[in-house]
Amino acid sequence: MSTQHEVVLIKGDGIGPEVIGAAQRLIEATGVRIAWIERQAGLEHFEKHGEVLPESTLDALRQHTVAFKGPTATPIGKGHRSVNVQIRQKLNLFAAVRPVRSIAGIPTRYENVEVVIVRENTEGLYSGIEHEVVPGVVESLKIVTEAGSTRIAEFAFKYAETRGRKRVTVFHKANIMKMSDGLFLDCARRVAKQHPSIEYNELIIDNGCMQVVRDPSRFDILLLENLYGDIMSDLCAALVGGLGVVPGANFGDRLAVFESVHGSAPDIAGKGLANPLAAIMSGVMMLNHLNETPAADRIKRAYNAMLAEGKPEERTRDIGGTAGTAQFTDALIKRL
Repeated sequence: MSTQHEVVLIKGDGIGPEVIGAAQRLIEATGVRIAWIERQAGLEHFEKHGEVLPESTLDALRQHTVAFKGPTATPIGKGHRSVNVQIRQKLNLFAAVRPVRSIAGIPTRYENVEVVIVRENTEGLYSGIEHEVVPGVVESLKIVTEAGSTRIAEFAFKYAETRGRKRVTVFHKANIMKMSDGLFLDCARRVAKQHPSIEYNELIIDNGCMQVVRDPSRFDILLLENLYGDIMSDLCAALVGGLGVVPGANFGDRLAVFESVHGSAPDIAGKGLANPLAAIMSGVMMLNHLNETPAADRIKRAYNAMLAEGKPEERTRDIGGTAGTAQFTDALIKRL
């Protein structure tokens, strides 16, 4: 009998329970045995219990080391801090990985896109250190450390080597932020010298954005600090069809959290309309992490083939079809 894996399950807000539920169904259809340890986090839990990220959820993540998470809502301009940011910082999930690739059957303006965003996850402006200096003047501090910058650079180059990638490009603004981005750049350069088989490049972030839009096929792995990585993740997702077709994961030394990168979409929550593909793709990343590669490959082949055929009844409305969440998932399960 195959190994049973223990995975913490955080369904999240809005469409989270629907897309995570679809991915669970698909994973279970492969025969992989997972004991789901359900825990709570997010706006809906906050409204009921007054806490957005319970300590019991963090304890479960520390104990079981792998989690599958749905999107959680974050108030804009006020209210509680992002659940995602809190999880990453409290559990030291320092590396965000977002593979972005063209998918046959998803019409876009670009072809042959295959970029991986490697983003530092715990420092930068997302450190959340802000205060009001005087009325009408707010200061936010950008934290960059040599240890954090070196760690994420080493992660990017090791990722490139283990997956047969050829090139790492750092996007930065060291021409203006000479000390903070300069430190990040210095660390990346030192690490690059230790990995001579991987080509190393640098681009100023604004020029880098332009070059990605002009020709994304010239890029392989992009290494960025926190804020730049957040922005580039969404920009690159737009090249292949949007956040609904892009997976994501966050890694620490021991822990890993797998989650789709789109929002909680409260306007369509509970209507059975959500596209579960990004959650399913994140589930594929999780299966690979759990050494369940055959099952991961089966799911990947199934959605690649289904999307390439382009039947309206087998794709959700956001990608030109007529199917709801359940119909999309049912069609994928049949292909398994």
